[in-house]
Amino acid sequence: MARCRFLLFFAVLSSIFGLLHAATAGDADPIYSACVDQCEKTGCVGGECSQHCNFTSGGVPIDGPWYLQEPLYLRWKQWDCLSDCRYHCMLAREDERKKVGLKPVKYHGKWPFQRVNGIQEPVSAALSALNLAVQFHGWVSFFIFVNYKLSFRPNKKPFYEYTGLWHIYAIFAMNSCFWSVVSHSRYVDLTEKLDCSSAVALLGFSLILAVLRVFNVTDEAARVMVSAPLVAFVTTHILYLNCYQLDYGLNMKVCLGMGILQLILWAVWAGVTRHPSRWKLWVVVIGGALAALLEIYDFPPYRGFVDAHALWHATTIPLTYLWWNFVRDDSEFRTTTLIKKAK
Repeated sequence: MARCRFLLFFAVLSSIFGLLHAATAGDADPIYSACVDQCEKTGCVGGECSQHCNFTSGGVPIDGPWYLQEPLYLRWKQWDCLSDCRYHCMLAREDERKKVGLKPVKYHGKWPFQRVNGIQEPVSAALSALNLAVQFHGWVSFFIFVNYKLSFRPNKKPFYEYTGLWHIYAIFAMNSCFWSVVSHSRYVDLTEKLDCSSAVALLGFSLILAVLRVFNVTDEAARVMVSAPLVAFVTTHILYLNCYQLDYGLNMKVCLGMGILQLILWAVWAGVTRHPSRWKLWVVVIGGALAALLEIYDFPPYRGFVDAHALWHATTIPLTYLWWNFVRDDSEFRTTTLIKKAK
């Protein structure tokens, strides 16, 4: 009986999550759907014809000798007839809607973006790459500062107790930026899952790091006890996204929840601590809160390139630079404090 109740509960829960993942307005447009169907038969939308409709999904020509296969530099992006038809039909339909004064709508969960050399969201991809560079610069500068400018304990370990955690944070951050670049360049099922999973992992570890630093948890056993529930929650959510359903709405709520919670923790700590660089923390917290509004207030891309998410990527670049500045200052502050106590 208990097993039956569990299965019934799981079925109801699954149906609820299925309703949350409803199709976007563009998918339900009959004119757009008819355009895609017609394009798959003819390979053309108006005056635009897709070269991919002359090949199979493996890049083999439908009619013609084997040596006319699609080049590898085109095949790796996994463009095919259907994706090209959706793109050209989307642009054609949006032109028609614009002429009658209608606002843009989403197609397959995405705003209508203009491609540049096959890159689907060029502005967001470029800004993600720049953020990756800033993250790498911040991590390297922190590594050099801790290892070559700060004092060490007699056992040759740094005085700063959070050094290892910040190194792990840097790996999560750079990994997230990398997959953000890949996903914005070409979003297929795999790249979107890797992008979402990397972002969730980064936010989850950032929350753990915030709790440990704000409450000054230095004991290893206590750190494990604090981290275990958060690790379990983040792991479960990532498995749900990858193995059950890539629910963008649910994932946005989870990411915003973890992001807002750690901003609150840092804000409260900045208000009560006497840290010499707390002003940097205030700037990052306030800037991060304002940047989060861009993720909540989603709007269509200007001229098909710059949307709210692209602006969010732009705001994170100076905040990331300032954040790593604060981390370096924090390492110096803690090291100086511990050296004074040891004397």
